[in-house]
Amino acid sequence: MAAAKCSLTRFQHAFIPYLNHAEVLFMLTFTEELRNEAEPIYDAIMEHPFVRGIAEGTVKKEQLIHYVKQDFEYLNAFIRIYGIAISKCDNRETMALFNEQISFVLNSETHPHHNFCNVAGVTFEELQGYPLAPSASHYVSHMLTVAHEGTLEDIIAALLPCPWTYTEIGQCLLKEVNPDETHPFYEWIHFYGDLGGGVTDKMRRMLDEWAESLSQARKQQLKKHFLTSCQLEYLFWDMAYKVEDWPVGLTEKTEVKQG
Repeated sequence: MAAAKCSLTRFQHAFIPYLNHAEVLFMLTFTEELRNEAEPIYDAIMEHPFVRGIAEGTVKKEQLIHYVKQDFEYLNAFIRIYGIAISKCDNRETMALFNEQISFVLNSETHPHHNFCNVAGVTFEELQGYPLAPSASHYVSHMLTVAHEGTLEDIIAALLPCPWTYTEIGQCLLKEVNPDETHPFYEWIHFYGDLGGGVTDKMRRMLDEWAESLSQARKQQLKKHFLTSCQLEYLFWDMAYKVEDWPVGLTEKTEVKQG
């Protein structure tokens, strides 16, 4: 019998049905509000055929290769954005958080890439230095614009969907599939499934604390950044699944690698 699909779980108040919508929202933290509003996007990501392919071990070689090519450059941009965030910090504790994430991307998040490369029969080094496909380019441009023009609150709102969705995907697949070492994506699922809240929880606490003193108009700006990044997370999976490229097919490695 196939394992039941694990659905991403939002913050719910089913145990207090007598409260109206406004009262429920009043009880939620800001990031819980964001997560609730993004629920349809999170569910769509979990049901995306690429994510389902990870669960079932059926992702095609060309899809894995395209994902790694794009995610390598995407994470290079993430590192740059963390650097911009550090330049806007006013205390060492927050600087340390972003510095830790730079180290995580450089030294740890290569492991799931290696898993995909091993299954595809290529080396990680072969897939570095390629141009961003349209959807990935859109995502990176969105985050870089927010980082350059906004405050730390804006940056975290735009960055948060990436670690948050991956953590939930990993935890759900770990519960649903419970893979052993014969599963082709055992390492990928365990990498994200075993991470725990970590940076997601830290970023959420920071954003929740800052949001307490923000106007509704300002919080709407942050919500827009967050939801846009959620939509672009979905499009990134879709790009990898469809092996999306530019119409003219810019497939050659760039002369100067990004990052």
